[in-house]
Amino acid sequence: MDRDLAPFAALDARLVEVAREIKILSALAWPPEPLQDFLAAWRAGNPRLPRYTPVPRVNGDAIDELRRVMTACDREHPIGRFLYRSARSYLLAAEMIASLGTPAFTERSRELYGAPLDELGAARVTNLAAAEHFLNRTRDLIETSYIADEAYVIGAEAVAETLRARIDPVFVDHKIEVVIDPTMASKAAAGSRRVRLRASTGFTPNDVAQLLEHEIFVHSVTALNGREQPQIKCLGLGAPRTTAVQEGLATFAEMITNSMDLARLRRLALRVVAVQMALDGADFIDLFRFFHSEGQNLDESFHSAMRVFRGGDVGGRIAFTKDIVYLPGLIQVHAFLLKACQRNRPELIHHLFAGRMTLGDALELDPWFRSGALSGPLYEPPWVNNRASLTAFLIYSAFNTRFELGEITLDDFREAIDDER
Repeated sequence: MDRDLAPFAALDARLVEVAREIKILSALAWPPEPLQDFLAAWRAGNPRLPRYTPVPRVNGDAIDELRRVMTACDREHPIGRFLYRSARSYLLAAEMIASLGTPAFTERSRELYGAPLDELGAARVTNLAAAEHFLNRTRDLIETSYIADEAYVIGAEAVAETLRARIDPVFVDHKIEVVIDPTMASKAAAGSRRVRLRASTGFTPNDVAQLLEHEIFVHSVTALNGREQPQIKCLGLGAPRTTAVQEGLATFAEMITNSMDLARLRRLALRVVAVQMALDGADFIDLFRFFHSEGQNLDESFHSAMRVFRGGDVGGRIAFTKDIVYLPGLIQVHAFLLKACQRNRPELIHHLFAGRMTLGDALELDPWFRSGALSGPLYEPPWVNNRASLTAFLIYSAFNTRFELGEITLDDFREAIDDER
């Protein structure tokens, strides 16, 4: 197989350049005013739909260039297919941004991120069914997993300082900035050079640990490692087609480092249910009530509902489906990591940190990693290299899912009285 990547350099450079013009989350961001207006009306007993009307952003030049890049890609070659698929996902994203507030917005969102009723891999179960199954199995644990409002006492600036102290000694040659952003819907977002935290938000100690493992040691690391690739620089892009694996890998990182808590894990499943509710016609107030009834405080209930209606219609049916990817992404990543360990292919796990890619990309690009044409990761979280611990975690967690806790009682653990002498 030809390992020379020089013929793809020009296309890669064109894709990197045009991708800078496609900024999904900033195009979908809400202004800060609706939060206080909505909560004031809610507390007064007169809830009203937030005033939010998305404005489509048409970037015809970027759309045309992406189509030209796609046409020029040799889809018979694995590297050509990788570039084509990445360019196509950016094209869908550009078309989605150009159709904000319309049914076409949701259709493009579904193409990019999937939908709750899509089947999960070969499991023959839908994303929604998986989410509901998890929520039902953990419903009896809600009370013990609930995080009280008074626990959210750490301010964004204090979190930023803590993160800086943790990351500066690690990323010595590649500075990662931590900044406060008042416009964000999520609590945090990370790229290769910057981590943004939502302003005017309280954080818990668990949040801080999750941000470190999820945002920095997965999202920032993969973007940074991809950016530093010697030839295929688009591995540093956050192409929308890589979102499910990125979020699945980041959520898995929380799990294996004991940074995850049950409330957060349930929140990921609740998002899948909420997206389906919105697609079925539930409005913003319905989703706000739903999240609040599941234990989220008023502020987080607003932001959780807002995530679903970014770029959509607060009256329902037009919604942003990205939030369905976390739970299925986690399930798929877990299965992939387990199979890589079982087949003695640990290099596939390292590939996932060499840039932002899908699980299929890690397999298709393997020959170029082996030849050195693609570089391995400069940075990785510590758990990746503790292979014995990683394998034990994967195998035990896969084995343990065969058991239904509802069929077991505490009395089952009592030892029988031994009358024999």
